[in-house]
Amino acid sequence: MQAHATTPSTKVVVAQATALAVAGVAGVLLLRVFDPVANSGLFPQCPFHALTGGWCIGCGMTRALHALAHFDLPRAFSMNPLMVLLLLLSPAMLAWYWGWRPRALAPLMRLMGEPKFWLVLLPGYMLLRNLPWWPFTLLAPG
Repeated sequence: MQAHATTPSTKVVVAQATALAVAGVAGVLLLRVFDPVANSGLFPQCPFHALTGGWCIGCGMTRALHALAHFDLPRAFSMNPLMVLLLLLSPAMLAWYWGWRPRALAPLMRLMGEPKFWLVLLPGYMLLRNLPWWPFTLLAPG
């Protein structure tokens, strides 16, 4: 028996969209005012990087979001390219989840919903961004 995906009710979609909008605005305001590089203590340091000196999947994410809050896309991309790409895809992913399903997005959404994709992408990204050679050095924050 195959499980069918169901779309959430209108009330649930409105509640989710409202919560996301409020959290997004609060996050952008916080990142516009406080600089994660200044080490104000507001933003935690990456424990993986502190312990190993290596870059994890999320290293540079806060600095990338800070750059995006200041409309600096090239700097954001230099901090964490994968996160920026996924952030650009997130509206389409949310729209798909909320029921807007154009046929052109179906292959991408199937791929994004496949656990094997993430089990290869995330560890692979972490491995590649720690290699000390060009072009892999472009994946490290900086």
